[in-house]
Amino acid sequence: MPNRSKLDLRPQAGQLLTMGFDGTEMTPALRRRLEEMQPGGIILFARNIKEPRQTWQLLRDCQAAVRTPMFLCVDMEGGTVDRLRDVIAPAPSVAEIAAGGSRELYRLHGRVIGEECRALGFNTDYAPVVDLGLAPSRPVMRSRTVSADPAQTVVYTREFLRGLRDAGVLGCGKHFPGLGEAALDTHHELPSIPKPWKRLWDEDLVPYRRLHRQMPFVMVAHAAYTAVTRSPLPASLSKKWIADILRKKIGYRGLVISDDLEMGGVQAALPVGEAAVETIMAGADIFLVCHKEELVASAYEAVCNACGKRRVAERVVEAARRIVAFKRRSPVMQRRAAAAPNAAVVDRLRCRLWELTEEARLAAIVREQGSAGRR
Repeated sequence: MPNRSKLDLRPQAGQLLTMGFDGTEMTPALRRRLEEMQPGGIILFARNIKEPRQTWQLLRDCQAAVRTPMFLCVDMEGGTVDRLRDVIAPAPSVAEIAAGGSRELYRLHGRVIGEECRALGFNTDYAPVVDLGLAPSRPVMRSRTVSADPAQTVVYTREFLRGLRDAGVLGCGKHFPGLGEAALDTHHELPSIPKPWKRLWDEDLVPYRRLHRQMPFVMVAHAAYTAVTRSPLPASLSKKWIADILRKKIGYRGLVISDDLEMGGVQAALPVGEAAVETIMAGADIFLVCHKEELVASAYEAVCNACGKRRVAERVVEAARRIVAFKRRSPVMQRRAAAAPNAAVVDRLRCRLWELTEEARLAAIVREQGSAGRR
């Protein structure tokens, strides 16, 4: 690899960054930040989303400030993680949909959520959750998981991803290698999961093993798996988990993204700048920094500065090439953005969500009656 200055690699480092920000409209400061960093993606939260057309315009304005197509991201699972509930209508949770046991309903869940996302200008949804609904994590994950059974989780995940794809939206399996045994919330703390390798392989990793070709993104968790790595570092900073297990052993060829580097689960291990460098060196393609402007800048600058080291520079170039190649070949990324959502579009989406919720409720009743009849 020829020598490159740190300045030369700033555009590549930008491709590796997916960032959040405050505010509901484009400002001169935000435009400068986007123009300087040229991020590969942005993510919006409820704090950025006030009404459908405003959201669409904000995403459009952000893309106008960046030369290459961006991943325009949102967390839309339904239930407790629903960024669009106040501007359109609440979407049913994963648990509510799973209670019906219907593949058609699983796919419809992804399709309707995808239609919401696409109508407002998003092209990427950080969903579905593929963590198993095991006893230790239930107080934390609640209605976000499908089942303790890997096979049921695989069925839902496959259909939800198909539904998103039908709507023209990229999906993301999370949180690799699995938070089913995590009794702590990674937003605030770093869980240590001593589960042995054989059980992880036979349980938590099954959705990734079976569906690795269907997942455009895999998001890596801020949890330590000490029986596997013999280290207190989270999987999001672990070469063993990302490069060796996810890439080599499982064979995943899509894009690997860290969970938010501002979360307590990773900051318990390293400051955000060091964490950004370490997750890239561990094999991640994208580092996610969701909230504070100064931490977004700190992570981006840390990666740029670390490019003075040959190994880091090579890794940044490799990841940037993978991201750009993905964007060029992805039908979703080539698809023309939706027109600004009008009242008729929003009403149609509200109707779709109401119908989905009713279908899920009725499917759950029918399934429960069938189970009662067999007892």
